[in-house]
Amino acid sequence: MILGKDTGIRIGTIIEGQDAVRAVARIAKHGFESFQISFWQTTGALDLAETAKRVREAIGDRDIRISALGVYGNPLTDSSGNEDTVASWERLIDHAHLFGTDIVSGFTGRIEGQSIDRSLPRFAQVFGELARRAEERGVRIAFENCDMGGSWETGDWNIAHNPAAWENMFHVLPFEHIGLEWEPSHQMVNLIEPLPQLRKWVNKVFHVHGKDATIAWDILREEGIHGPRPFCWHRTPGFGDSNWSDIITILRQAGYQGSIDIEGGHDPVYKDELEMTGQVHALQYLKRCRGGDYVPRD
Repeated sequence: MILGKDTGIRIGTIIEGQDAVRAVARIAKHGFESFQISFWQTTGALDLAETAKRVREAIGDRDIRISALGVYGNPLTDSSGNEDTVASWERLIDHAHLFGTDIVSGFTGRIEGQSIDRSLPRFAQVFGELARRAEERGVRIAFENCDMGGSWETGDWNIAHNPAAWENMFHVLPFEHIGLEWEPSHQMVNLIEPLPQLRKWVNKVFHVHGKDATIAWDILREEGIHGPRPFCWHRTPGFGDSNWSDIITILRQAGYQGSIDIEGGHDPVYKDELEMTGQVHALQYLKRCRGGDYVPRD
């Protein structure tokens, strides 16, 4: 038995929705215990019921779960490639049970170029309807905490990147099945301490992305946040600054029963031909942080 599976936390990875069947078949052998199936802006013409069936067939008798379905676009607008984003949220909510998951995740969206405050009424309108749909189907909605280059005053994708915004979001949508898809890196790039934040918000965390960051404090102290060199960059877990044993401890103490799914494609070193090397390292590292192999009590 594996400790994480026995006590509720699985370690997996994120795969692209249009390629989900092939990806599961190719990389499940590495020991991933869960997969999040992710789409950019739209699910397109993909037959989700057929995909769910084929994903289950690719998993076979292995103890692997689909942890979440995600669509990452701006559902508060119908421009810039987001014309189908709301409909994609609806389709994923309707089909989540076929994949064996109860989580659908993504960005909140925002009114393009406007502040978080100006975006909240539209957010409440769109996700008020989606929240009702999700509740009827036993689905939880989780908002990713990525700023996508935005700030409080302006942005094009997401308002759920700051704890003050979370307070406002959960005030206008005070539902137990509305929460967060959290990872430390998106907070670290904004110089927010992730561990105290996680302790405060852990009961609203429905899904965790396995992505870390490195902060170059020497560059930051010498050049500040507007200098010519980046002071922070995303990392695959095991190569960044976060203590994932502490993160998992906080999750366990709160009774978290979800997955930590590695988000690849961002590490400046472990990319391209080293992508899967980095991901498998992260998989093994996170399993060790989780406690290693389960040892039964005599």
